[in-house]
Amino acid sequence: MTSDELDAVVDLLNYPMFVVTTRHGDERSGCLVGFASQVSINPRRFLVGLSNKNHTYRVAREAERLAVHVLDRDDRSLAELFGTQTGDEVDKFAACDWTDGPEGVPVLSAAPAWFSGRILGHDRLGDHEGFLIEPDSAYVADGDLSLLTFAEVSDLEPGHEA
Repeated sequence: MTSDELDAVVDLLNYPMFVVTTRHGDERSGCLVGFASQVSINPRRFLVGLSNKNHTYRVAREAERLAVHVLDRDDRSLAELFGTQTGDEVDKFAACDWTDGPEGVPVLSAAPAWFSGRILGHDRLGDHEGFLIEPDSAYVADGDLSLLTFAEVSDLEPGHEA
């Protein structure tokens, strides 16, 4: 198998995109994430992959909690902010509305749905590290939700290389 063959298959999978936020002390961080999935029903577990090159990864390694925000197609501006800027240079939270969520983790006001959970552990998974969380708080706005997917943000230039 060539990498082009695998890429052709993976290109068929139009994953939903998320913004993941975290906090350690006074330092907040967040990034656009495409590698995330529920991995257990009972007990509830969710796995988030963070690139080992980005600011959010470094903050999350010291943090106790993550918030995972589900984005609607109308939320492309949030995807651009959290996907094309780096927290090494920009305070992304100064450019959007947010509130303190559970245990002070930043929650994006515009996100139509989110959940938060305690980080149970993290392991290296290639060029990303998988953060296993135990969701314990959630919010879903009323109304229809049409998920923002990878195909709709594939043109964005990332703030860091993967």
